[in-house]
Amino acid sequence: MTTQIPEDTMTDEEIMILDSIDKFIETDVRPFVHQLEHDDEYPQKIVDTMKEMGLFGLMIAPEFGGFGVSTLTYARIIEKISTVWMSVAGIINSHMIMAMTVQRCGTEAQKDHYLPKFATGELRGGIGLTEPDAGTDLQAIRTTAVRDGDDYVVNGSKMWITNSGSGNTILLLVKTDTTAEPRHKGMSLLIAEKGDGFIVSKKLEKLGYKGIDSNALTFDGYRVPVDRLIGGVEGVGLKQVLGGLELGRINVAARGVGIAQAALDEAVAYAQTRKTFGKPICEHQAIQLKLGEMTTRTHAARLLTEAAAKAYDRGERCDMEAGMAKYFATEAGLENAIEAMRIFGGYGYSKEYNVERLYRDAPLLTIGEGTNELQRIIIAKQIIARNPA
Repeated sequence: MTTQIPEDTMTDEEIMILDSIDKFIETDVRPFVHQLEHDDEYPQKIVDTMKEMGLFGLMIAPEFGGFGVSTLTYARIIEKISTVWMSVAGIINSHMIMAMTVQRCGTEAQKDHYLPKFATGELRGGIGLTEPDAGTDLQAIRTTAVRDGDDYVVNGSKMWITNSGSGNTILLLVKTDTTAEPRHKGMSLLIAEKGDGFIVSKKLEKLGYKGIDSNALTFDGYRVPVDRLIGGVEGVGLKQVLGGLELGRINVAARGVGIAQAALDEAVAYAQTRKTFGKPICEHQAIQLKLGEMTTRTHAARLLTEAAAKAYDRGERCDMEAGMAKYFATEAGLENAIEAMRIFGGYGYSKEYNVERLYRDAPLLTIGEGTNELQRIIIAKQIIARNPA
């Protein structure tokens, strides 16, 4: 079953890009997923193909060597990839948040220097926000950057940083003023390339989301030139990164749709071939109820995700829309993965089938890029703010 995207809503260019993504995932990803995921092996050959295709420049403006696709197209690409292997979508997502933050908030010199290298994948990485004692509450970070001549000297640690092992650059959130009140006014963003004092201290073992690297980082006297301060202004780092997190939540929502669609596809196919009591299990009402719920969840999740992507493309504030999409789509992915396993029965618990991988991958989406509990709070606060009594 293919992802249900109506072609009358797409441009010819968008259809062409999505067709190339279909060929990529069927030729270069699907045949290798099972073994790579089982071995938790970084998919270097897949990444090399992604570089050749220009996928690391998907949203980067053409003047900097990218494709400049819309957020809506990007979400559809991420959904397609995630139906086959969510980890590949994660390799793109963190990198794209970094690139788009530079494109949106960077100085002209930063854009000219970094965006072409981000587009080719010469420089590739993600965002360094989370710390051992600061996840959702980013204002609680402790990593500091102290000005020393033409450099900042960085000390501290980060946790769960995607692409930090295989990549070479991250967007690093630091405290440049530890006494500022409110705390966010002391936070800044630095473009941090690997070098002395930038230590990948540990690869983190995970339940799912295999293949892609997630690491703990330590910064010990790590020096960053002052001209790598995003926008050239201290104290606005949290504000700068929040726009990137809206994009990140749309991406995670698209991954949730991909997981939901993949689980639905697996369940629909299996329910027509597996027989009990003399007939295919899809003819049993209990299974039909599950398939009906799974289908509705998937389509609703896709509509919410596309609505958020369109709002982002219009330049509107969309933390509520991105939050709704992220919350609903990732819960849809998790619920569909669980229901697919139940439809498969014992076979769903076997590593021979994709269903058990979907079951392990899906929970991360409800936690990453802001927990779903936080999303509901954001949604509630925004609906109140937009509708004062």
